[in-house]
Amino acid sequence: MKTLPTGAAMLMAAGLAFTQIPSSAQAQDATCEIDRPVMFAGLNYDSALFHNAVARFIIEKGYGCQTDALPGDVIPLLTGTGKGDIDVVMEIWRDNVAEAWTKAEEAGNVSQIGVNFDDAVEGWFVPSYVIEGDADRGIEPMAPDLKSVDDLAKYTELFEDPEEPGKGRFYNCPSGWVCEKVNSAKLGAYGLDGDFTNFRPGTGAALSAAIASAHKRGKPALYYYWGPTWVMGLYDSTRLEEPAYDKAIFDALKTEENPTKATAYPQSTITIGVNNDFKAAAPTLITFLTNYETSNALVSEMLAYMQENNEKPDGAAMHFLKSKPDVWKAWVPGDVAARVENAL
Repeated sequence: MKTLPTGAAMLMAAGLAFTQIPSSAQAQDATCEIDRPVMFAGLNYDSALFHNAVARFIIEKGYGCQTDALPGDVIPLLTGTGKGDIDVVMEIWRDNVAEAWTKAEEAGNVSQIGVNFDDAVEGWFVPSYVIEGDADRGIEPMAPDLKSVDDLAKYTELFEDPEEPGKGRFYNCPSGWVCEKVNSAKLGAYGLDGDFTNFRPGTGAALSAAIASAHKRGKPALYYYWGPTWVMGLYDSTRLEEPAYDKAIFDALKTEENPTKATAYPQSTITIGVNNDFKAAAPTLITFLTNYETSNALVSEMLAYMQENNEKPDGAAMHFLKSKPDVWKAWVPGDVAARVENAL
């Protein structure tokens, strides 16, 4: 895990996705309510970086502020938000929030404002053409009755593991990820560990590559994945039904050896978090950040755009701002929207 840099000089040295200093014309049009850069948590995954890029562009061009971002991992950046080194975190996974954030909330140092998106997904998926077929590609339905994990034992041959004939293959997370342990426990609890190999790719990239390969070739595959991600944006997948989420059962999947019950992953709500001193000092920006609202499908679409076009998060942000004005203009007053649109 990366170590969070300390001190104002280190904070100001963090890289920028966009220019720090607004143009003179924009400075005349808008005056920022704080006299320093707004510091964002540069969480090291694409969806958070995309949201940073969108919010920073709007704050810079629409509100006349400077912005910066401190790259790093989740725990040190959340800790830094509690200490006041970070002002804004664009993704707080409320239903699985880190202890560092909980402690900072209890101490009155941070707050969650607004819901970025409330339909994040996790689960076991198959390509939708496995169930529905795909007439455009000449693919017939392979398992039209496949609806839930309870049906999987009938389809070991369909999802056959090339290295273990007679068994299906389940694409799990890489070893060491929390979801790998949860999925492994689920295989046992659902009585599928004898029917499916628990295949753990070496990296997250290897997992997404295996899923992409199956979809491109029109082949069956059974895999864990989550959204928003470019995989969910590019490839039409169907989540298999599981027993309704139960927190106690889900916690046992993460902690107990060989649990006998399993449950669906929680439906996650992702909020925007801020340091409370920043919240008090910048009420206009807080209103914008509170209004900021997207969706799993929208973010997956933008991440798919990044993947297909080899774009960086700031390029995806520009694409979003140009192609989805009906979305982002609802977050800001008309004068701010006009300045952002002019900057585009």
